[in-house]
Amino acid sequence: MKAVRIHKFGSKDALKLETVPIPEVGESEVLVRVNAAGINPVDTYIREGSFAVLPTLPAILGKEAAGVVEKVGDGVQGLKEGDRVFTCLPDNGGYAEYVTCKKNYVFPLSERLSFSQGAGLYVPYFTAYRALVIKCRIKPGEVLLIHGASGAVGIAALQLAKACGVSVVGTAGTLEGMELVKSLGADFVFNHKEKGYLNNAVAAIGGQGFNVVLENLANINLGADLTVLNQQARVAVRIPVVGSRGSVEVNPRSLMLTESTIIGVKLMGNTEEEHLEAAGVILKGIEDGWVKPIIAREYALEEASQAHHDIIHNKGARGKLVFKV
Repeated sequence: MKAVRIHKFGSKDALKLETVPIPEVGESEVLVRVNAAGINPVDTYIREGSFAVLPTLPAILGKEAAGVVEKVGDGVQGLKEGDRVFTCLPDNGGYAEYVTCKKNYVFPLSERLSFSQGAGLYVPYFTAYRALVIKCRIKPGEVLLIHGASGAVGIAALQLAKACGVSVVGTAGTLEGMELVKSLGADFVFNHKEKGYLNNAVAAIGGQGFNVVLENLANINLGADLTVLNQQARVAVRIPVVGSRGSVEVNPRSLMLTESTIIGVKLMGNTEEEHLEAAGVILKGIEDGWVKPIIAREYALEEASQAHHDIIHNKGARGKLVFKV
């Protein structure tokens, strides 16, 4: 099979398209023929060798994929050859024509979604669920600020929040991104490149401040976030990948005045029970129609280097990047 592997940690040039054996399916595992694989910023950090948990080399990157069940191992029930599925790959492996995955990390993919959309479910939607529901305990009637709402996680958080009865203020850095966020149901949208946008956002919601903030670039925004909080607010910071790319100076007095909390969020922090809880909500959301991943661009595996460049350096995210396999 074709697969994109790294033999050493380094630049995007470390990504090599190679022919490797199809993996053997083990007990309680499923072999999936991949139709699409998600591309995430975390993949670039792993490739560089700067992520907290690194794979043994050589390694096939990729945290999520969607496709068709090719074979099931002993002990697998509820799945059969030919089933459409999406996979959660905490141990990587998605940048390939085939991938094996533990049974409890394989879920049915509704005909409502394409394979490319299925490849954009795990990292964005499970992360959004962990941040907003598990960690921040968001409640109906609250007001959420999403910094970077036009990216894949931002879109997932927006859709989840609206389904939970939460008002949403989203930010984006381009007109196209702002239009996308508005079209997905945000109550208000602001350009985070414009001076005074946070004050305008607070004014738009009546001046009381935000109950919850999902922060996707904490090293830039966290200090200002703490000045626009309501009482008992929660700020979810996605770390250590996109949510924070460096240090930041904050004034602790802002937290004292509102008795607010800053919460770090990592997808790997999910327990097995939390993982299944999130999966249940997302699967129901697909059937109810509110889980709708937006695909910004599809790449061939041969374009892996370009995809890694784009996901970090392109300005104005507008959804999910995926490989079409």
